Amino acid sequence: MRQKSILGLFIGLITIDFIYQAKSVPRSNQKIVATDYAVAAGGPATNAAVAFSYWNRAKLTGVIGSHSLRNLIVADLETYQVIIEDLNPTQLEPPPVSSIIVTETTGERAVVSINAVKTQVTRDRIPEDILQGVDIVLIDGHQMAVGSAIAQQAKANHIPVVIDGGSWKPGFETVLPFVDYAVCSANFHPPGCKNTTEVFAYLTDIGIPHIAITQGENPIQYHVNGKYNSIAVPEVKAVDTLGAGDIFHGAFCHYILQASFPDALAAAARIAASSCEFFGTRRWMQQ
Repeated sequence: MRQKSILGLFIGLITIDFIYQAKSVPRSNQKIVATDYAVAAGGPATNAAVAFSYWNRAKLTGVIGSHSLRNLIVADLETYQVIIEDLNPTQLEPPPVSSIIVTETTGERAVVSINAVKTQVTRDRIPEDILQGVDIVLIDGHQMAVGSAIAQQAKANHIPVVIDGGSWKPGFETVLPFVDYAVCSANFHPPGCKNTTEVFAYLTDIGIPHIAITQGENPIQYHVNGKYNSIAVPEVKAVDTLGAGDIFHGAFCHYILQASFPDALAAAARIAASSCEFFGTRRWMQQ
């Protein structure tokens, strides 16, 4: 049953994803026929918001605009009762589109996409009541000016801030001082960092109290209270790995409001692993 009093705010990239399942990725100048397909709203913050909505209420803040592709995004998000805060509803530019091919036998995905580089907005677009009723904030770094401003507000209001550190993006340094939980991938490399040891040191020096680095099917490494440890990731037969990290972050935001940092990481890992057993980014919610 949903705990409808809990509200999460998710800030960042909103795309439309066209997802195909196929026996293989096409070679140059080859046409292939997909064995399955799905259309869904996408992006790290978007998929995390949808995952969070499985248990709670979620608000997604980013840019969709007025292009006709908006209808596909809005219809999908409304299905999962995600509240949309469009920061530039009159934008004529189409929202970012991602084309994804998932290999049938391995669950690995190939992605062609564009990020939010053409849909950036400034902090003056943020509604004054953006944090009203919010219990947790997640920032994926694709709307950095907005994310930085909201992170500062959240910190001042004692609302926990999580970052999805999928990769380093310029401007993250303006967000990190206000972060409570840095949940990063192995591809997150701040300036001067070449390995996980250096990443942990960088984030610890900033003062972030809870840090985790995911490594796909390998154990999650984390640092809390001055100690390092790791958590095993459940083994599954992967059908589709698309969005697993995003789903992990959405689940983490749910569990961290009721459990310790290690327990929330472990619970989120179970949800993310389970999602890989289903094609697309939504079907795991229908089991």
